[in-house]
Amino acid sequence: MTTTAETSAEPVDLFSPEVVADPWGAHARVREAPTLQIGGFMGGPPMFLAARYDHVRQILTDPRFITNPLADSPAEDIRNGVFKHLDVPEDLIPWLKNLINASDGDDHSRLRKLVSYALTNHRVSKFRPRVEEITANLLDELAEATRDGSPIDLVDTFCYPLPVTVICELVGVDEEDRPHWRAWSDAMATLDGERLPGEVRKTLAAARAMIERRRAEPRDDLVTALVQAQTENPDIVSDDELVGVLFSLVTAGHQTTTYLIGNSVLALLEHPDQLARLKADPSLWPQAVRELQRLGPIQFGQPRFATEDIELGGVVIPRGMPVVPLIMGANSDPRKFPEPEKLIVDRLGVGSESHLGFGKGIHRCLGQHVAYLEAEVALRGLFTRFPDLALAVPREEVPWILRPGFTRTKDLPVRLVPTS
Repeated sequence: MTTTAETSAEPVDLFSPEVVADPWGAHARVREAPTLQIGGFMGGPPMFLAARYDHVRQILTDPRFITNPLADSPAEDIRNGVFKHLDVPEDLIPWLKNLINASDGDDHSRLRKLVSYALTNHRVSKFRPRVEEITANLLDELAEATRDGSPIDLVDTFCYPLPVTVICELVGVDEEDRPHWRAWSDAMATLDGERLPGEVRKTLAAARAMIERRRAEPRDDLVTALVQAQTENPDIVSDDELVGVLFSLVTAGHQTTTYLIGNSVLALLEHPDQLARLKADPSLWPQAVRELQRLGPIQFGQPRFATEDIELGGVVIPRGMPVVPLIMGANSDPRKFPEPEKLIVDRLGVGSESHLGFGKGIHRCLGQHVAYLEAEVALRGLFTRFPDLALAVPREEVPWILRPGFTRTKDLPVRLVPTS
């Protein structure tokens, strides 16, 4: 039997200090409520919140849920509301959306097809030697910087440089332009409304200049491939779409992987028995990174809009109504994952992808194979080179960034003890 009520008396504000301080507890309360709850954020419209694994998976895979409001619906584009709340200039709002994930139907298929060939598991696996080389160089730098036994921030020196170098090389972002991408990405990650406009404008200019350079001087990279595809078929992608695709790929391609590696180091230090298993049997690393992503930094996905009345979780979601998939809640649902709070490095099989940390369905993260490769190579290399790596501060003093959307280490002060 379905109803339209039995939801929370008070809407759940996903941006409230209480939820931001304890997203795990907040998501669990939503998940264990009798039906879907009502919530929202930043003064936006009311939305249903889904946190049970089966419900979230359905939202991500059911084609009746789309990423944009219906044309004949009074529902507003929630992403626009967020950026307006931050006083972002109107002309910049379209650039701050993930272009591929912000499209539906034929537009989404067209844009996704443009870049998906470059990020398949087969093609990414060919990049492993370069990822291993970048990782080895970074580990050499860490060893040199800590020869005197001084602590070091692992996020700034390792967790960030590896994924940003990898995605920029894959895509084709020139080294001199990379600081622009980091500055705008940091402003976006922290929802810094004061910095966002200036950083976006600088990155837009850098992206357009890069596209023009590849037209004049082609290289073996994704930017060149996109430019050449446009030359062969001008209708396949516009210049603005090229820039938007680059924004989507570069930002998503390093930001969440940085968080994944940092959070994973901390999780493994907190589960020494599981870290010992990995040291004893390195073949478990591919499984381990999937389990670590299950416990990863992503709290919720972008809202989806119902294209018709849809029954879900004991309620009917009316046509045009948005619903937010709470990824953290689903990935810690004991109905799907027994003892979900525990890290169990061989819990998930490679290829099963039962967790929802990279989404599901047509909007599944294009860069998941890159992220898995980077995390596996990075973590395995780090704990092999520095098997006695330890926190340089008490656990409770590790600084976290608790903000809506992501939960991650801000800094990760560690001491490194290289193998003799």
